[in-house]
Amino acid sequence: MLIRLALYLALLFPLPLGAAEVAVQPGPGTLQQAIAGAAPGDALLLAPGRYLGAITIDRSLTLRGSDEAVIDGLGQGTVVTIAAPDVTLEGVTVTGSGLNGQELDAGVKILKGADRALVRDNRVLGNLHGIDVHGGRDARVIGNTIEGTLNPRLNDRGNGIYVWNSPGALIEGNSVRWGRDGIFANASRKNVFRNNVFRDLRFAVHYMYTNDSEVLGNVSIGNHLGFAMMFSDRIVVKDNLSLGDRSHGVMLNYANSADVSGNLVRGGTEKCLFIYNAHKNLIFGNRFQDCGIGIHFTAGSERNVLTGNAFLRNREQVKYVGTRHVEWSFEGRGNFWSDHPAFDLNGDGIADGVFRPNDLMDHILWSQPAAALLTGSPAVQLVRWSQSSFPAILPGGVVDSHPLMQAQTIPVPDDLAAEEAAVAGRWAKGTEDDIDFEDLGSH
Repeated sequence: MLIRLALYLALLFPLPLGAAEVAVQPGPGTLQQAIAGAAPGDALLLAPGRYLGAITIDRSLTLRGSDEAVIDGLGQGTVVTIAAPDVTLEGVTVTGSGLNGQELDAGVKILKGADRALVRDNRVLGNLHGIDVHGGRDARVIGNTIEGTLNPRLNDRGNGIYVWNSPGALIEGNSVRWGRDGIFANASRKNVFRNNVFRDLRFAVHYMYTNDSEVLGNVSIGNHLGFAMMFSDRIVVKDNLSLGDRSHGVMLNYANSADVSGNLVRGGTEKCLFIYNAHKNLIFGNRFQDCGIGIHFTAGSERNVLTGNAFLRNREQVKYVGTRHVEWSFEGRGNFWSDHPAFDLNGDGIADGVFRPNDLMDHILWSQPAAALLTGSPAVQLVRWSQSSFPAILPGGVVDSHPLMQAQTIPVPDDLAAEEAAVAGRWAKGTEDDIDFEDLGSH
């Protein structure tokens, strides 16, 4: 039986021919010396203790240890540089990078040509950037705990995970806290960011020029902004949670042909969904609730399909300023609106009346905020009554011809709901790191 088990494990985890397991003891320079003396395919087993000084892995090796095995860069440059294909870094603590933003100092950096790197189950603590996937293809960054710095200012900190020009990257099951952005993807493609948790950051996920990629099942709690999809095409943003974020839950800025579905945004966010010059997107099955604005739709965004979404208890359900009429239903199925006093006499789940989430007075209040003082006046009430009685005088705007009678539910696990409650109200007074998210240059 033991022989069979050994053969089974050998088939599952074969070592290259001639590969060896090498025990490495802590100390200044000992790990880099062990790398220099290792053959491709060897596994270096790190004993508990501190390994002082930055290292470069320039051949196909496995480095494996425990949380007590600490690789410390002593505040200089990048701590672990992966410069060869088929490298595994697993189960260690990486700390002590430099703070040079121009050099992109990081805890772990995966260089171009270092393909198929696996960075798994590590603790990456107190570095400028946590893990920088910088050109290596098909990288896997899985199950790491990444905690950045709290200094200097928010915009000057590094990212938890930075993906640059690294096709095929899989970023899964990581916990990212502090620093600037949880994941910042730039000039990449065919990436998958899945089941990660982000806290106390500027953006949870920040996309720039990253096409044909997926953002699935991630959780953003108490960040300035949840999921920012910018200048990217054909992306899938699905089943994510934005809980207690500050400015936007989901933002589509020059993002086209995206699939945005099954997402939940709630908890006092200024805008659940912000769409700016984004076209041909399918937005369905999302739940947007308790935000200042349910959806802000602007800058000529066209040919988007919105259906099956739920808009609940947002102070303003829709902010759309324009002269065109925009239909927000598809194939006889619209969206749920918590402020729509609807009837469904035939019981088909579709309200009998058309719903318009904004009217002429809304347009006036958006363009002239001081007019809010007159909201309860007889003149305003007369205008609104006139519009309901004479639809011909209504301005262009959003029309839902087939509003839904029921809102879909998107559950939140108890542990995440507790973390959401812990950050409730944190943005009431603002912070010194306030950011103007309407200033696209600040991104």
